[in-house]
Amino acid sequence: MTALQDFELFGTQSPPASWLVVATGVVALVAVVPHGLWRLSRNAVTIAHEGGHGLVALLTGRRLDGIRLHSDTSGLTVSRGKPYGLGMILTAAAGYTAPPLLGLGGAALLAAHHITLLLWLATALLLAMLVMIRNAYGVLTVVITGAAFLLVSWLTGPDVQSAFAYTAVWFLLLGGVRPAFELQRKRRRHNDGDSDADQLARLTHVPPALWLFLFHAVSVCSLIGGGRWLLGL
Repeated sequence: MTALQDFELFGTQSPPASWLVVATGVVALVAVVPHGLWRLSRNAVTIAHEGGHGLVALLTGRRLDGIRLHSDTSGLTVSRGKPYGLGMILTAAAGYTAPPLLGLGGAALLAAHHITLLLWLATALLLAMLVMIRNAYGVLTVVITGAAFLLVSWLTGPDVQSAFAYTAVWFLLLGGVRPAFELQRKRRRHNDGDSDADQLARLTHVPPALWLFLFHAVSVCSLIGGGRWLLGL
């Protein structure tokens, strides 16, 4: 029976073997730790980061003008609305917290054996984000990422789907930790006052260091909690 014939969006699928869960975690770790690979794989984290800004902007009633993703793995999300207030604060805080929280949500779905649902939700979110991309490189990265999820969902069997889904979730959990440390180093070496932590400090009169602590806390706690779910602990 083909993967298409087996398709059940809200059904449950058999969990992978324990060794495969560990192996996908190792693969994700390899994509995050070496600097050379991270320069490429960080594009996926930037998609989640800017997507987080965009989604929360819409949920808080702001107008989303567009999202740009750049080849240096930076990004920019532009929204309109009051330049202060809770909506602006939540929008600014959503970037660094989005990748680990998405990973945590993905881990919850996998722990409940909803592998197919996770793959299609990811595809839908990427498609929705594509509509708001405003530059060619951004379109390219989102299309490639979305196509990978779509092709795996439609054309592969349960084992490949499980391996892909677990690798993606591990990557968000592990890859969600590193950007906060990079931001901390960047601010220490050259603080231009334009980082998310600095913007939040201006909005809330709370020191940037406390926002950095929040980013670290969310990413580390998500990794611990999500990792436990994935490993069945």
